[in-house]
Amino acid sequence: MLYSKEVDQSGLVRYGILGLGIGMAHVGAAAASGKCVLCAVADLDEARRANFNAEYPDVPAYNTLEEMLAAEDLDAVSICLPTGMHADYAIRAMEAGVHVLVEKPIDVTVEKALPVIEAAKKTGKKCGVVFQNRYNFGMDPVWEGLSNGTLGKIFLGTFAVKWHRDDAYYAANGGWRGTWEMDGGGSLMNQSIHTVDLMLQIMGKPKSITSQMRLCNHNIDSEDLTVSTLTFESGAVATFTSTTCAYPGICTEISLTCENGYVALDADKLTMWKLRGASPEDEAEKLARYSVGNRKAQKLCRGRLFGHKRVVDDFCAAILEDREPAVTVEAGLLPLRVICAAYESAKTGKTVFFD
Repeated sequence: MLYSKEVDQSGLVRYGILGLGIGMAHVGAAAASGKCVLCAVADLDEARRANFNAEYPDVPAYNTLEEMLAAEDLDAVSICLPTGMHADYAIRAMEAGVHVLVEKPIDVTVEKALPVIEAAKKTGKKCGVVFQNRYNFGMDPVWEGLSNGTLGKIFLGTFAVKWHRDDAYYAANGGWRGTWEMDGGGSLMNQSIHTVDLMLQIMGKPKSITSQMRLCNHNIDSEDLTVSTLTFESGAVATFTSTTCAYPGICTEISLTCENGYVALDADKLTMWKLRGASPEDEAEKLARYSVGNRKAQKLCRGRLFGHKRVVDDFCAAILEDREPAVTVEAGLLPLRVICAAYESAKTGKTVFFD
């Protein structure tokens, strides 16, 4: 919920947000949660602060993290800055005594991310990472099928993130997107890490990755197209492609070739469900329910939260219940590790093996 003088804050997490770009999704999530009260935000950009206060006049907006923490008695903050600043500010916040929810990825390299894990251990503060696509409505039957064995063994996974981004997108906000220093890469790191996370949750522990990358159609210093092949300890194989050169409207495609059938998704929508022994009526019923996407599912499943709302709500519940968040900082490290290995493979021309 949002701060106001009338709000009883007892039993709620006093929440702050650093960065009002993607941070606005966290604002909406905190406002929707019954487990926290949004007490403050911070952003160096005066126009962003003004726009925020025009919509939320009762919630104070500060320039910096330090100003916000000095003025407000906060329990937790979301770190929603350019990626190359995530680790530094997450550590600052935990050392100042607050729990931290950091936007994906933890930072631009594994080496920069590791100190965040150490800071969480040292300070005893909870640190979670935002991977909201785990809660996509269309993923529900996939998680169920993996859990109860309905899908059987997975032989092949294909994952394709095909987004459109123009040069104006990369030039905006100081031009940090698509840079190795502040974004950690291009289409694979920024647009695809959520799908990399889903791939790992579905396919299991990776064994190796072989990758290529190209810069095809943008004025950036990293990449706008990658192609990878991965092997997994289960014996399964996956292909993963990413690009920001796609025609507008093309999105994210996932397909699974399994022991007992075939499953496909387009972003948050289930598009195919073919299982041995399932009747055409069962398949049609499954598609009718899970092909609607998160927005329509919100109306069908009253009380259920999706996207950032689910992540922030779980993180605040973890604080109140003194448990780990659904995605810990340790768990959030693996997708980053895989992407960095993909870049290493593409740069060296060699297959990279995981420990």
